[in-house]
Amino acid sequence: MTLPFRNPSRALVLTIAVAAASGLAQRPAVAASGPFLAHQALYDLSLVKSRGTNSVSDARGRILYNFSGNSCEGYTSEFRQVSELDSGEGKVTLSDLRSSSWEDAAGKSYRFKINTRMNDSESSPVDGVAERVGDHITVKLTQPVKKTFNLEGNVVFPTEQIQHIIAAARDGKSVLEQTVYDGSDNGEKVYNTLTVIGRPIAGDRAPSSPDPSTASDAMKSMTRWPVTVSYFDRDARAKDGEQTPVYSMAFELYENGVSRALVLDYNDFVISGALDKFDVRDSKPCK
Repeated sequence: MTLPFRNPSRALVLTIAVAAASGLAQRPAVAASGPFLAHQALYDLSLVKSRGTNSVSDARGRILYNFSGNSCEGYTSEFRQVSELDSGEGKVTLSDLRSSSWEDAAGKSYRFKINTRMNDSESSPVDGVAERVGDHITVKLTQPVKKTFNLEGNVVFPTEQIQHIIAAARDGKSVLEQTVYDGSDNGEKVYNTLTVIGRPIAGDRAPSSPDPSTASDAMKSMTRWPVTVSYFDRDARAKDGEQTPVYSMAFELYENGVSRALVLDYNDFVISGALDKFDVRDSKPCK
């Protein structure tokens, strides 16, 4: 059974990535959300429910995420996800995804490298850079094949995506549409996204399910918002005027970019990502 795990996994690292800090070139400026937190987070993955024909009887795994950088030097994220999906009758899929990326704080440049192993088979790495040039974005891939192509200028990179969400939440908006490029699939995938933002949760409000982030002194005063982001294949044709998302993600997003209480819906099954460990890292200030 082929499971839609690689691409959603890639999107996960980029969706939980901490937002960049300043305005965006060539587009209306987004108000800065304040400093973003350098941190390491460990998420435990488990199966919530299974539905549809491609049923999954069990799922487990972990995500280790590291974020560092500042608004002068840009932001770096490193990510590893090891997951095991059991479809029953001894059919188990083990995936190991490693990803690293760097994004300019002004949204002008984005570099990424992704390596994925499924069971004993390793796929071709995805390696490339996207540069904002005038009214468009030029993407140059070195792997899996050398290729250069252009994207529309209104496409945003992953950290821009999160920054837009935080800015919209601060403005009291409940819906946000964005087109996102994150290097998924073979480095050519572009997603249309629909984000639904819930009411703010004050830092002094006790969570129903505490975790290391809610217990951290650095987080206790931080506002957070319940957020659901649905990802749609931009190239797929809608049926009967509606299009089903490829997958969707729900999480609580802090105003400093940290995410907790992940729920990943891949249509056929749903996985939760509980924050197991959370460490604040030293951050270099801008010079």
